[in-house]
Amino acid sequence: MLQNLNIEIYADGADRNGMLELYANPLIKGLTTNPTLMRRAGISDYEGFARSVLEVIREKPISFEVFSDDFAEMRREALKIAAWQENVFVKIPVTNTLGESSVPLIRDLAREGVQLNVTALLTLDQVRGVASALDARVASVVSLFAGRIADTGRDPVPMVAESLQALATLPKARLLWASVREVLNIYQADQAGAQIVTVPHDILAKAIAFAGMDLAALSLDTVKMFAKDAASAGFALR
Repeated sequence: MLQNLNIEIYADGADRNGMLELYANPLIKGLTTNPTLMRRAGISDYEGFARSVLEVIREKPISFEVFSDDFAEMRREALKIAAWQENVFVKIPVTNTLGESSVPLIRDLAREGVQLNVTALLTLDQVRGVASALDARVASVVSLFAGRIADTGRDPVPMVAESLQALATLPKARLLWASVREVLNIYQADQAGAQIVTVPHDILAKAIAFAGMDLAALSLDTVKMFAKDAASAGFALR
C-alpha cells in the first residue's frame, strides 16, 4: 500500500483544482509544478496562478520554477518567488539552455537562505556539483530525473545510491526521483532510497485506485470493461 512506503509522495501538476484536492489528501506530502505543465494547462499569468494556489496551500512544501534563461534574471525571479510564502521552494534548472552550469547561482541563493529545488539533473557530475553548492543549513531538494534516465535504456537505481552518497553531508538536502512514468516507479523510488518521488496527477489517480489491488479482481474488472464497451459500441458479426 502507498501509505506503507518510506518515501514521501509529491503531486506534480498545474491543474489548480487537482492541486488543491491532492493537497488535502494526507498521502500527499508536497507539490511541484513547472512552466511546461503550466503552459499545457493554459496558464498565462504565472504569478497570479501561483498566488491563487498559495492562498490554500500554506503548509506542505510546494515548488515553483524560474523561467528566465539569464542567470541574473533567474536570481531576481528566485528571490521574488521565495518571498511569496515560507513553504515555497524555488526550482532552478541545473543549467541554462546554453548548457552553462547554474552552480554559481545555486551557491549564491543557498547562502542567502533560499529553499531550492534544483531540477533536471541526469548525471552524477551534476549531482556532485550541486551538492558542493548547497548550504547544509538550508532545506533543499535535488531532483534526479530517473524516468528520463530510464528512457535512455540506463538503470537509474545505481545513480540514486551514488547521489545519496553525494548529499550525505547535507542533512537538509533531500533526493527526489522525478519523471515518473508508471505506478511501479513509485515503488522503485522507495526501494532505491530516494526521499521524495514527484508523481503526475494522472498517475497518482491510478496509484490511488489500483495500488495493492487483488490481481484476480483486477482481471475480472478488465473483462467486464471489454464486455461493456463491446455492448455499448453495438459490435456484431453477421
